[in-house]
Amino acid sequence: MSETKEINILVLSAGRRVELVRCFDAARNRLGIRGGIYAMDASKLAPALYFADDKIIAPLISENDDYIKCIIDTCNKYEIDLIVPTIDTELILLSGRKEEIENATRAKVLISSKEVIKICRDKKNTQKFLEENGFSVPRMITDADIDRGNVTWPVFIKPLDGSSSVNAFKADDREELDTFKRIIGEGKYIIQDFMEGTEYTVDAFVDFDGNPVTVVPRIRLAVRSGEILKGRIAKNDEIVEDILRLLKVLKPIGHITLQCMKTENGIKYIEINPRFGGGAPMSIKAGADSCENLYRLLQGEKLSYNEDYRKDLTFLRFDACIMLNEELELEGSDI
Repeated sequence: MSETKEINILVLSAGRRVELVRCFDAARNRLGIRGGIYAMDASKLAPALYFADDKIIAPLISENDDYIKCIIDTCNKYEIDLIVPTIDTELILLSGRKEEIENATRAKVLISSKEVIKICRDKKNTQKFLEENGFSVPRMITDADIDRGNVTWPVFIKPLDGSSSVNAFKADDREELDTFKRIIGEGKYIIQDFMEGTEYTVDAFVDFDGNPVTVVPRIRLAVRSGEILKGRIAKNDEIVEDILRLLKVLKPIGHITLQCMKTENGIKYIEINPRFGGGAPMSIKAGADSCENLYRLLQGEKLSYNEDYRKDLTFLRFDACIMLNEELELEGSDI
């Protein structure tokens, strides 16, 4: 590895991503790299802020220009080298203004192209892309299909731009489906066949040139509010090979989280999230360390594809609390 240099990381919308901040911290210390890990959020009560080297309170993402200005100012103040988005709602904005941010700072934005983000952020775009490129997905059901009775119940309905399983429902009949349509909003949903099988989340890491470095399938054993609570690393050659084929066509960059179902009729893709998923630390701790990979890439290393991670590991996630003193400073935390 080339001589280490100072590398500073900015984690956006840090929220409850304590695990991710600590994974970057562990990789930095293990590699002996100088530099800070900074966390930004719109709320001063976001827990992950208090595990970073410094915290930045940002405007709301919806305040587009002010939000981008805050990112640029923060990058220049702390000499940030890499900006890491963590939530879906900022991806369209960041992909559209990536060049502006990078021209105004020395930082690189860890985000895929605008085309990739548009494919992933709209579920109908995702469906179309996967179908056109020969990947299997649940059948999309139109309102006309339902009116004609061309449907097998139950079905699954979710928002076009949803995340964390918010307003995602299994509908057992037409009455339930109509109720869920009203909740989501007319024309803002996608309806699909309901799938049964083993659900996998796959963490993939792709370098800045689109070359896959790691692909790690893990079984979703238990989920709460769309985020994994219990998972098991389960190397499945069929899934790995299919994901590698998908990455070659999609050409994302960075850490990508994909969801699929292993059914009796093969692999069915559910969605693609072009960012760190909430359960990414499971794959990182199993040895497919995307945080370490990013540090190595930023030092100019060339990474090659590998499967050097441990399989059959089970991870259990849990809630914990931290205490802030009267000045809202972290006090007495040992988690």
